[in-house]
Amino acid sequence: MSALFDEVLQDKGQLKTLSYPQLEKLCAEIRKFLVCHVSQTGGHLSSNLCTVELTVALHRVFDTPRDVLVFDVGHQCYTHKMLTGRADRFDTLRQPGGLSGFPSPFESEHDAFIAGHGNTAISAAVGIAQAKKLQGEPGKVIAIVGDGAFTGGMVYEGMNNIDKLDNLIVVLNDNKMSISKNVGAVSRYFTKLRTSPEYHSAKHRTETVLDHIPLLGQPVKSAVVSGKALVRRALYNSTMFEDMGFQYLGPLDGHDLKALCAALYSAQNCGGPVFIHAVTVKGKGFVPAEQNPGAFHGVSAFSVSQIPDPDDTISNSFSEEFGKELTKLADQDNKVCAITAAMKYATGLHHFKKAHPERFFDVGMAEQHAVTFAAGLASRGLRPVVALYSTFLQRSFDQIIHDVHLQKLPVIFAIDRSGLVPGDGETHQGIYDVAFFGQFEDLPLYAPCNYAEERYWLAQLVGRSQGPAAIRYPKGAESEMLAKFGCDGKYWRQLAETPGANTAVLSYGALIACALQAAEKTVQKLDIFQLVQLSPLPEDLIGKLLEYPKIVLVEDSIENGSVGTRLGDALLAAGYRGRYCHRGLPTSGLDHASVAQLRQEYGLDADHIAELIKELT
Repeated sequence: MSALFDEVLQDKGQLKTLSYPQLEKLCAEIRKFLVCHVSQTGGHLSSNLCTVELTVALHRVFDTPRDVLVFDVGHQCYTHKMLTGRADRFDTLRQPGGLSGFPSPFESEHDAFIAGHGNTAISAAVGIAQAKKLQGEPGKVIAIVGDGAFTGGMVYEGMNNIDKLDNLIVVLNDNKMSISKNVGAVSRYFTKLRTSPEYHSAKHRTETVLDHIPLLGQPVKSAVVSGKALVRRALYNSTMFEDMGFQYLGPLDGHDLKALCAALYSAQNCGGPVFIHAVTVKGKGFVPAEQNPGAFHGVSAFSVSQIPDPDDTISNSFSEEFGKELTKLADQDNKVCAITAAMKYATGLHHFKKAHPERFFDVGMAEQHAVTFAAGLASRGLRPVVALYSTFLQRSFDQIIHDVHLQKLPVIFAIDRSGLVPGDGETHQGIYDVAFFGQFEDLPLYAPCNYAEERYWLAQLVGRSQGPAAIRYPKGAESEMLAKFGCDGKYWRQLAETPGANTAVLSYGALIACALQAAEKTVQKLDIFQLVQLSPLPEDLIGKLLEYPKIVLVEDSIENGSVGTRLGDALLAAGYRGRYCHRGLPTSGLDHASVAQLRQEYGLDADHIAELIKELT
């Protein structure tokens, strides 16, 4: 990298004095830096490549932390981290003890707000802006929002409450694509804005003409402004952002530093909330990412000299097996529908869409809508399957309770990325669903440990005629160890038996492999049990466990409220008087690391489970 690059990263104040050609050179070097480092550590690539100029412009015009940047979604914050003194730590990105892949107030004063989930930034920014007003603090609050976030309702809730905040700026990073390609009316609206110059040219012509009319020009112009609901629509088709109280600037070329800086300087001096619409290219500057931005949205480490084929799907994963099996079930039953929230490829539902497009629904980043929409389908006799990451399903808990469970509707929840998830850290861990689904004794929850079980139980759930049900499965592929057990269709099973065993060890899902490995590392006599149905707990299993003086349960879900808590209660209710030990995960603070590293850190790997068993004897 050049001396310019190194100097700016050491002192971002230089951004304010560089010429625009120098800034453009800096942006090119930042892109090289991003590709070099993300290819080694993994991370979010396409979204960061498209926001380089935008982030440089923001830091040229504003001064963090006095001015507050709130990102939505936070995985577009890498350039921001570089410009706030963290470039020398990028080799630790998403590694244990290293840089988070998202903004983290615990990491830097320049990171104002955690942002792992979408469409939260405007609400957070409105709150921060109001707090600044109430406390007499200087500075602007700038929310940087991707266009995909506008497919979720919380964005509009936030915009509905902007009041007359003259310290609030919203920047729309419009790259025409979220994680999966944007769908729906909002996407079409943005496309119309991007492609229709009439709004801007008509506005400019009208105001220019009025400015040059002696005596009458200014009064007429004032009348136009004051009567915006009627006159502005008639003259130049007002945007919905202006109708909600923003001054709208754009669309701008999101890679034109002069235009961006001019708009941001203008926004600094406005007397109310400002909305800046910047159009960017996702994956900008890295040809493979530009050609297929979805494939390079979130990547594992890769070789820049040997780019993987972006059209190749991850054929060996629970997500892919789910998508293929659901498609087969839909072939046989025309009532089966599939719903996801901007995660068509990641959940494996691209197979379903190809085979049954009329029954496939991608609702955008709108998990609450996804669940209630599914309830509506189910209320009229259809069989909707809602496929969401565990971490995003959390957002729809009220809808699960009120709109699905209360009405006993046959909605099926396919919970992807359950349990520990690598790389993305605490905002993306799938560790809460077992606890919140466990509150419903009449909502069965299944945790297959291999593909055979996943296929079997998905078919069983789709065939149910009454009430909701759920199936959870981890990110990635099945283990060879667990694949060999196949599926026997039972709610629980004994995978290992030792004559004279006095200890029962239980687990579920992918963690069963660690329990089996732990058994090989200890001389203790023990039996290994796999739970398949996590809720309600199988009554006959409780009866079986009463035979053991010692019981150990390990799970990669939160310790408080998940299977371990309910199993302990059930054993006590059954009169158990032996020794019971349960190990799960804390409710927050999980670092970004690989699954193996996380298991080791929290005592869920084979060695620690073996030690736990030994301590119980």
